[in-house]
Amino acid sequence: MHFITYELENKSVVGLKINDQAVHIQALAKHYEEEEIPSYLENMKTIIEAGEEALAYINQLKEYYVTNKKVQSVVSTHLDDVKWRAPIENPGKVVCVGNNYMDHCIEQNVEPPKQPLIFSKWPSCLIANGEEIELPEESKQVDFEAELAVVIGKKGKHISEEEAVDYIFGYTIMNDVSARDVQFGDGQWVRGKSFDTFAPLGPVLVSKDEITDPQNLDIKLTVNDTVYQDSNTKQMIFSIPYIIAYLSKGFTFEPGDIVATGTPHGVGVFRNPAVFLQKGDVCSIEIDQIGTLQNKVNEG
Repeated sequence: MHFITYELENKSVVGLKINDQAVHIQALAKHYEEEEIPSYLENMKTIIEAGEEALAYINQLKEYYVTNKKVQSVVSTHLDDVKWRAPIENPGKVVCVGNNYMDHCIEQNVEPPKQPLIFSKWPSCLIANGEEIELPEESKQVDFEAELAVVIGKKGKHISEEEAVDYIFGYTIMNDVSARDVQFGDGQWVRGKSFDTFAPLGPVLVSKDEITDPQNLDIKLTVNDTVYQDSNTKQMIFSIPYIIAYLSKGFTFEPGDIVATGTPHGVGVFRNPAVFLQKGDVCSIEIDQIGTLQNKVNEG
């Protein structure tokens, strides 16, 4: 299923993306049920926490929607009219992996890491599809990074590689926006990657059953009409199960946590001449089986 979070009557609601419609899950449940609807439908994080029970119920709602034309017009909004929210608005963690694509290491002329290079972004820098990336006064070198993001589905620590997929809820797209002058000037990466608006996320959260092979997805980033990144997730040095197992040795994963799995070659800072985001640019990331995340750039 393709989950979305969007604004309806000045509050965030969870929906299903079905064709070109945003289907309000709570409203659909009220038509489906004669009694009180499940409380976990309130937001995406509570749906994830409810696990298989929630997925099975929402799948029933989806089937009900598809076969009831009278209900469709009442509980759905055309996607063109939707104000998007980040699919997960309140994750406990946003964990990122650096230098995890072989082609990205080659463009930097660096050796591939022996173990995953880990950093974090503050959850407060998340924005949605269609919202603006703000250029901070502190940086003149704001760069883009297309990334496949994993959303954790259940609590776990000391997870084995073999078990890791069981702990995944689904996948989405993240732009790991980075202030390179701040990032490299600080000597560590968190501040340069955590300015407000530096983590566009979305547009949808796709349940893992609908992704054929997360290690073989085309990933492309364009700025305006120019393609800068064009690769495939099979270029990852450390697989998604390995990353989850590695990270879980040190801390406990919680439902709704986000793991950004690294970016391929083509980032702006390693081009000759270097390319950085400017006011008015439109940055788009497309990943197979997920969709396109698009954000305009503006001054902060």
